[in-house]
Amino acid sequence: MKALQIVVIGGVAAGASFAARARRLDESAHITVIERGPDVSFANCGLPYHIGGEIPTRDVLAVQTPASLKALLNLNVRTMSEATSIDRSGKRVLVRDLASGQSEWLHYDKLMLAPGAAPVTPSLPGIEDARIFTLRNLVDMDRIAAASESGMRAVVVGGGFIGLEMAEQLYRKGLSVELVQVKPQVLPQLDAKIARMLENELLHNDIGLRLGDQIVRFEGKGEALHCHLATGGVLEADFVVMSIGVRPESGLALDAGLTLGERGHIVVNDFMQTSDLDIYAAGDAVETSERVLGGRSAVPLGGPANRQGRVAADHIFMKERARPYPGSVGTAIVRVFEMAAGITGWCEERLKQAGRNYGTITVNDYQHATYFPGAKPLTLKILWDADTGVLLGAQAAGYEGVDKRLDVLATAITARMKVEELCHLELAYAPPFGSAKDIVNLAGFAATNVIDGLVDTVEDLPTEKNVQIVDVRGRAVSDASPVPGAINIPFPTLRENLDKLDRDRPVVTVCALGKTSYFASRLLAQNGFDVKSLAGGAKVNINPRNSKKM
Repeated sequence: MKALQIVVIGGVAAGASFAARARRLDESAHITVIERGPDVSFANCGLPYHIGGEIPTRDVLAVQTPASLKALLNLNVRTMSEATSIDRSGKRVLVRDLASGQSEWLHYDKLMLAPGAAPVTPSLPGIEDARIFTLRNLVDMDRIAAASESGMRAVVVGGGFIGLEMAEQLYRKGLSVELVQVKPQVLPQLDAKIARMLENELLHNDIGLRLGDQIVRFEGKGEALHCHLATGGVLEADFVVMSIGVRPESGLALDAGLTLGERGHIVVNDFMQTSDLDIYAAGDAVETSERVLGGRSAVPLGGPANRQGRVAADHIFMKERARPYPGSVGTAIVRVFEMAAGITGWCEERLKQAGRNYGTITVNDYQHATYFPGAKPLTLKILWDADTGVLLGAQAAGYEGVDKRLDVLATAITARMKVEELCHLELAYAPPFGSAKDIVNLAGFAATNVIDGLVDTVEDLPTEKNVQIVDVRGRAVSDASPVPGAINIPFPTLRENLDKLDRDRPVVTVCALGKTSYFASRLLAQNGFDVKSLAGGAKVNINPRNSKKM
């Protein structure tokens, strides 16, 4: 058989994964990788950490080079080259050498589009200032690292994953950092109360937060760059890092007449084929099936990109034995100083917008047995289909063990497990690693209590004057951190103090973590009270933000 001519546009996660898998499946194929930048197959998720010095050696981020890919996989890698046009009828791609300016047509039998996504740059006055950066590749990383060596004040615009990582890393280098976020919370993928825990960690580490605000123009004033806020304030900076999101690099596909989704992503089938079956696409530029509730989604993360590239190569070379891409769940995590937080599946806000009937519970515990030294608090929120009990999403925040729980719950979502099945997951346990009842088990117990009607929960403190709020924490804790409008009756004394409550008025019980308020609600319910328990307790519902919050 004639050797296949394979052209790959984009040489980082999806493109490199596709090319490597294609070579392992067919030694005779002619594989050419086109990369617009100077580097190929680099670890873009590690870029912020080199800027901050946690990854001290730059070379470890350059996973492969054109020479190493030639030696290892016999790939023809052409960096500083840009694909400018696709002739679908002629099955060829026009490629321009960025150094010489010369163009040539490359013929293909199969074409892979893996151009990724570009940082969004808003059209603002002064945005062209050379001190304003975005972060996408090693060149961008080097520029920001150089600026951070001479600068002392940085403004990070955007409170998503990259924005939070950049804020942390610049602070670790000794810079004063202000973070501006247009939404009223950081990490909008999370529900507000979980995100608040990250915000408090940022404030604790002296990161200035400007939530619900945005920059409307930049102005150079001598050596300083003035960032004018919509609320009227001005932030002075030596440089700015823009991190307000990404957009798919789908212009080439659009010009070629390929089908795009509503948000401009390349639409692919389960084998990563576009509307032209000889053209595949993978990575940040594509829209795939959504694994939790169906429909379509775009997940700009390295894990899905690598797996999608493999699926496409298998479909070309393994034919009927190829396995389809099953869709994305959307599992992501971020570290902010000592705290980590992350999500898998759907958040509550998305479920509300989709009109889904769902249940949710928030629980607090520790990452391992409390009697073993070093136990640290952990918060977990799960969401499920109220009609079927199937797990739809989870979020976690804490100082250790967040990744482990998210991984377990991502697997549970993938397996379409019901929340009641979380109760009996047999997870690794020894005192240094976990608890006999892991927080994942506790979430399952709490959810089944809700489903079985043993407890009725509320997500927020009530504001109605008729509702009696009962704080069942100990007296000293309650006095030190009072719950607004609450009467304090410590749980051990609740049975003998029932006469202090009006049986004709509803009650909401509150404790520190949510567990004792559940106990109190059961006691009160069996004594004839109309009672609800505050899910997650004071930890996730009472905001301890101080005056640094703006």
